[in-house]
Amino acid sequence: MLPALERHHEVLAPTLPGHAGGPPLGAEPTADTLADGIERAMDEAGFETAHLVGNSLGGHVALQLAARGRARTVVALAPAGGWAVGDGAPRDTVTYFKRMHGLLVGIAPHADQIVSTLDGRRRATLFTTVEYEHIPAELIAHQMVGAAGCPGFAALIELAEREGWRLDAGSIDCPVRVVWGGADRVLPWPSAAARYRTDWLPQADWVELDGVGHCPQLDVPAVTADLISSFTGVS
Repeated sequence: MLPALERHHEVLAPTLPGHAGGPPLGAEPTADTLADGIERAMDEAGFETAHLVGNSLGGHVALQLAARGRARTVVALAPAGGWAVGDGAPRDTVTYFKRMHGLLVGIAPHADQIVSTLDGRRRATLFTTVEYEHIPAELIAHQMVGAAGCPGFAALIELAEREGWRLDAGSIDCPVRVVWGGADRVLPWPSAAARYRTDWLPQADWVELDGVGHCPQLDVPAVTADLISSFTGVS
Protein backbone atom coordinates (compact mmCIF):
# COMPACT_ATOMS: atom_id res chain seq x y z
CA MET A 1 0.00 0.00 0.00
CA LEU A 2 2.84 2.41 0.74
CA PRO A 3 3.70 3.43 -2.85
CA ALA A 4 0.07 4.42 -3.51
CA LEU A 5 -0.15 6.43 -0.28
CA GLU A 6 3.22 8.08 -0.74
CA ARG A 7 2.05 9.68 -3.98
CA HIS A 8 -0.20 12.00 -1.99
CA HIS A 9 0.99 11.84 1.64
CA GLU A 10 4.13 12.12 3.69
CA VAL A 11 4.11 8.67 5.27
CA LEU A 12 5.53 7.53 8.62
CA ALA A 13 5.35 3.75 9.10
CA PRO A 14 6.64 3.00 12.62
CA THR A 15 6.94 -0.44 14.17
CA LEU A 16 4.99 -0.99 17.37
CA PRO A 17 6.99 -1.34 20.61
CA GLY A 18 7.75 -4.94 21.46
CA HIS A 19 7.56 -6.03 17.83
CA ALA A 20 10.48 -7.14 15.68
CA GLY A 21 12.51 -4.07 14.80
CA GLY A 22 10.57 -1.78 17.13
CA PRO A 23 11.52 -0.12 20.42
CA PRO A 24 11.45 -2.24 23.59
CA LEU A 25 8.28 -2.53 25.65
CA GLY A 26 9.93 -1.73 28.95
CA ALA A 27 9.74 -3.66 32.18
CA GLU A 28 6.07 -3.10 33.02
CA PRO A 29 3.97 -2.61 29.87
CA THR A 30 0.50 -1.15 30.36
CA ALA A 31 -2.52 -0.53 28.15
CA ASP A 32 -0.90 2.80 27.19
CA THR A 33 2.55 1.49 26.29
CA LEU A 34 1.99 0.97 22.55
CA ALA A 35 0.25 4.30 22.05
CA ASP A 36 3.01 6.01 24.05
CA GLY A 37 5.60 4.50 21.71
CA ILE A 38 3.85 5.65 18.53
CA GLU A 39 3.27 9.08 20.05
CA ARG A 40 7.03 9.37 20.66
CA ALA A 41 7.69 8.34 17.04
CA MET A 42 5.29 11.03 15.85
CA ASP A 43 6.99 13.62 18.04
CA GLU A 44 10.44 12.68 16.77
CA ALA A 45 9.22 12.90 13.15
CA GLY A 46 7.58 16.27 13.76
CA PHE A 47 3.96 15.14 13.40
CA GLU A 48 1.73 16.92 15.90
CA THR A 49 -1.28 15.27 14.28
CA ALA A 50 -1.66 12.90 11.35
CA HIS A 51 -4.10 10.81 9.37
CA LEU A 52 -3.70 7.53 11.27
CA VAL A 53 -4.10 4.04 9.84
CA GLY A 54 -3.72 0.76 11.69
CA ASN A 55 -4.64 -2.89 11.31
CA SER A 56 -5.75 -5.22 14.12
CA LEU A 57 -3.75 -4.27 17.24
CA GLY A 58 -2.48 -1.25 15.30
CA GLY A 59 -6.06 -0.19 14.61
CA HIS A 60 -6.82 -0.11 18.31
CA VAL A 61 -3.64 1.89 18.94
CA ALA A 62 -4.61 4.39 16.24
CA LEU A 63 -7.93 4.93 18.01
CA GLN A 64 -6.16 5.35 21.36
CA LEU A 65 -4.05 8.09 19.76
CA ALA A 66 -7.19 9.71 18.35
CA ALA A 67 -8.57 9.88 21.89
CA ARG A 68 -5.38 11.79 22.81
CA GLY A 69 -6.02 14.34 20.07
CA ARG A 70 -3.19 13.16 17.79
CA ALA A 71 -5.37 12.21 14.78
CA ARG A 72 -6.85 14.24 11.94
CA THR A 73 -8.66 11.13 10.74
CA VAL A 74 -8.44 7.42 11.54
CA VAL A 75 -8.88 4.48 9.21
CA ALA A 76 -8.98 1.38 11.42
CA LEU A 77 -8.68 -1.94 9.60
CA ALA A 78 -10.30 -4.68 11.72
CA PRO A 79 -9.22 -3.03 14.99
CA ALA A 80 -8.70 -5.36 17.93
CA GLY A 81 -10.62 -5.18 21.19
CA GLY A 82 -14.13 -4.81 19.87
CA TRP A 83 -15.79 -7.91 21.29
CA ALA A 84 -18.99 -7.43 23.27
CA VAL A 85 -18.65 -7.42 27.05
CA GLY A 86 -18.89 -11.01 28.25
CA ASP A 87 -17.99 -12.56 24.90
CA GLY A 88 -15.67 -15.52 25.37
CA ALA A 89 -14.02 -15.03 21.97
CA PRO A 90 -11.04 -13.03 23.31
CA ARG A 91 -9.86 -16.13 25.17
CA ASP A 92 -10.05 -18.16 21.96
CA THR A 93 -8.15 -15.44 20.09
CA VAL A 94 -5.36 -15.42 22.69
CA THR A 95 -5.15 -19.21 22.44
CA TYR A 96 -4.92 -18.91 18.65
CA PHE A 97 -2.05 -16.42 18.85
CA LYS A 98 -0.15 -18.53 21.36
CA ARG A 99 -0.48 -21.60 19.15
CA MET A 100 0.45 -19.76 15.97
CA HIS A 101 3.45 -18.08 17.57
CA GLY A 102 4.75 -21.41 18.78
CA LEU A 103 4.42 -22.87 15.28
CA LEU A 104 6.08 -19.84 13.70
CA VAL A 105 9.08 -20.05 16.00
CA GLY A 106 9.64 -23.60 14.77
CA ILE A 107 9.21 -22.96 11.05
CA ALA A 108 10.65 -19.43 10.68
CA PRO A 109 14.16 -20.77 9.90
CA HIS A 110 12.57 -22.45 6.86
CA ALA A 111 10.51 -19.44 5.73
CA ASP A 112 12.31 -19.03 2.41
CA GLN A 113 11.71 -22.66 1.47
CA ILE A 114 8.06 -22.48 2.55
CA VAL A 115 7.26 -19.40 0.44
CA SER A 116 9.05 -20.79 -2.61
CA THR A 117 5.90 -22.73 -3.53
CA LEU A 118 2.36 -21.54 -4.18
CA ASP A 119 1.01 -24.00 -1.61
CA GLY A 120 3.49 -22.73 0.98
CA ARG A 121 2.44 -19.12 0.37
CA ARG A 122 -1.21 -20.12 0.71
CA ARG A 123 -0.58 -21.86 4.02
CA ALA A 124 1.45 -18.92 5.35
CA THR A 125 -1.31 -16.41 4.57
CA LEU A 126 -4.36 -18.55 5.29
CA PHE A 127 -5.46 -16.58 8.35
CA THR A 128 -4.58 -13.11 7.07
CA THR A 129 -5.79 -12.90 3.47
CA VAL A 130 -8.15 -14.46 0.98
CA GLU A 131 -6.18 -13.33 -2.10
CA TYR A 132 -2.47 -14.07 -1.79
CA GLU A 133 -0.99 -14.80 -5.23
CA HIS A 134 0.02 -11.14 -5.70
CA ILE A 135 1.92 -10.89 -2.38
CA PRO A 136 5.70 -11.14 -2.96
CA ALA A 137 7.23 -14.28 -1.49
CA GLU A 138 9.95 -12.26 0.24
CA LEU A 139 7.33 -10.14 2.01
CA ILE A 140 5.54 -13.23 3.33
CA ALA A 141 8.84 -14.67 4.57
CA HIS A 142 9.70 -11.35 6.20
CA GLN A 143 6.36 -11.35 8.03
CA MET A 144 6.85 -14.92 9.23
CA VAL A 145 10.32 -14.19 10.61
CA GLY A 146 9.16 -10.93 12.18
CA ALA A 147 6.18 -12.54 13.90
CA ALA A 148 8.32 -15.39 15.20
CA GLY A 149 10.91 -12.94 16.53
CA CYS A 150 8.47 -10.58 18.27
CA PRO A 151 10.34 -9.96 21.56
CA GLY A 152 7.33 -8.58 23.40
CA PHE A 153 4.93 -11.38 22.45
CA ALA A 154 4.58 -12.98 25.88
CA ALA A 155 4.26 -9.65 27.69
CA LEU A 156 1.63 -8.34 25.26
CA ILE A 157 -0.41 -11.53 25.53
CA GLU A 158 -0.23 -11.37 29.32
CA LEU A 159 -1.28 -7.71 29.19
CA ALA A 160 -4.32 -8.51 27.05
CA GLU A 161 -5.34 -11.33 29.38
CA ARG A 162 -4.86 -9.19 32.49
CA GLU A 163 -6.33 -5.84 31.46
CA GLY A 164 -8.58 -6.55 28.50
CA TRP A 165 -9.41 -3.74 26.09
CA ARG A 166 -10.40 -0.16 26.87
CA LEU A 167 -10.97 2.90 24.71
CA ASP A 168 -11.86 6.46 25.67
CA ALA A 169 -14.12 6.69 22.65
CA GLY A 170 -15.89 9.80 23.98
CA SER A 171 -12.66 11.77 23.51
CA ILE A 172 -12.38 10.92 19.80
CA ASP A 173 -13.54 13.98 17.86
CA CYS A 174 -12.03 13.30 14.43
CA PRO A 175 -13.63 11.41 11.51
CA VAL A 176 -13.22 7.63 11.80
CA ARG A 177 -13.62 4.99 9.11
CA VAL A 178 -13.66 1.34 10.16
CA VAL A 179 -12.93 -1.23 7.45
CA TRP A 180 -13.58 -4.92 8.06
CA GLY A 181 -13.17 -7.93 5.83
CA GLY A 182 -16.23 -10.14 5.72
CA ALA A 183 -13.99 -13.22 5.52
CA ASP A 184 -11.79 -12.26 8.50
CA ARG A 185 -10.71 -15.49 10.25
CA VAL A 186 -8.80 -13.82 13.10
CA LEU A 187 -11.38 -11.24 14.21
CA PRO A 188 -14.58 -12.49 12.58
CA TRP A 189 -17.08 -9.96 11.30
CA PRO A 190 -19.40 -8.81 12.80
CA SER A 191 -18.97 -10.34 16.28
CA ALA A 192 -15.43 -9.00 16.81
CA ALA A 193 -16.69 -5.51 15.97
CA ALA A 194 -19.69 -5.53 18.31
CA ARG A 195 -18.47 -3.03 20.89
CA TYR A 196 -17.15 -0.63 18.27
CA ARG A 197 -20.48 -0.71 16.45
CA THR A 198 -22.77 -0.32 19.45
CA ASP A 199 -20.83 1.43 22.24
CA TRP A 200 -17.66 3.08 20.99
CA LEU A 201 -17.96 4.14 17.34
CA PRO A 202 -21.53 3.75 16.06
CA GLN A 203 -21.13 7.10 14.28
CA ALA A 204 -18.07 5.95 12.30
CA ASP A 205 -18.10 5.36 8.57
CA TRP A 206 -18.34 1.58 8.39
CA VAL A 207 -17.07 -0.33 5.35
CA GLU A 208 -17.45 -4.09 4.96
CA LEU A 209 -15.31 -5.69 2.25
CA ASP A 210 -16.89 -8.89 0.97
CA GLY A 211 -14.50 -11.79 0.55
CA VAL A 212 -11.58 -10.03 2.23
CA GLY A 213 -9.58 -11.37 5.17
CA HIS A 214 -8.03 -9.91 8.31
CA CYS A 215 -5.41 -7.75 6.54
CA PRO A 216 -7.09 -5.72 3.77
CA GLN A 217 -3.82 -3.90 3.11
CA LEU A 218 -2.34 -7.23 1.99
CA ASP A 219 -5.48 -8.76 0.53
CA VAL A 220 -6.68 -5.83 -1.60
CA PRO A 221 -3.97 -3.14 -1.32
CA ALA A 222 -5.26 -0.87 -4.08
CA VAL A 223 -8.80 -0.88 -2.69
CA THR A 224 -7.51 -0.23 0.83
CA ALA A 225 -5.23 2.61 -0.26
CA ASP A 226 -8.17 4.23 -2.02
CA LEU A 227 -10.34 3.88 1.10
CA ILE A 228 -7.64 5.70 3.05
CA SER A 229 -6.88 8.47 0.55
CA SER A 230 -10.53 9.18 -0.17
CA PHE A 231 -11.16 9.55 3.56
CA THR A 232 -8.23 11.85 4.26
CA GLY A 233 -9.30 14.16 1.45
CA VAL A 234 -5.81 14.06 -0.05
CA SER A 235 -5.87 12.20 -3.36
